[in-house]
Amino acid sequence: MEALVIGWQELLVVAIAVLGVHVAELVLLLRWSGARGTRAWMRATPTSTQSEVLNSMGLELAELRQQVARLQAEVDKLRSVSLPATSPYNQAIQMARQGLSASEVASGCGISRGEAELIVALYRKLRI
Repeated sequence: MEALVIGWQELLVVAIAVLGVHVAELVLLLRWSGARGTRAWMRATPTSTQSEVLNSMGLELAELRQQVARLQAEVDKLRSVSLPATSPYNQAIQMARQGLSASEVASGCGISRGEAELIVALYRKLRI
């Protein structure tokens, strides 16, 4: 018995045939529904339950906007609060936020170069 061997050419012909069938189906579906379905959909007025749902969604959206505004105000307030400069690490964090290099941070705070590089790498990326 010989094994059935299907090459890329046969697969290509089958794929084109399947694609052609789907395109023909789509064309027939669009021609059959045509503008009638589109016009009917565009003319449709919302029912009372749809109106109620839309109203409740509008109210919920307004509440969510208020919550986002409150949270944004809190975030802005927290970002504006500076850390107390009691430790050299807090001072290093502030210097890193200002954009100073690791060597400047290390010499200004009295910490090691490795610690300064770590702080600068963390706080430049986070932009806190």
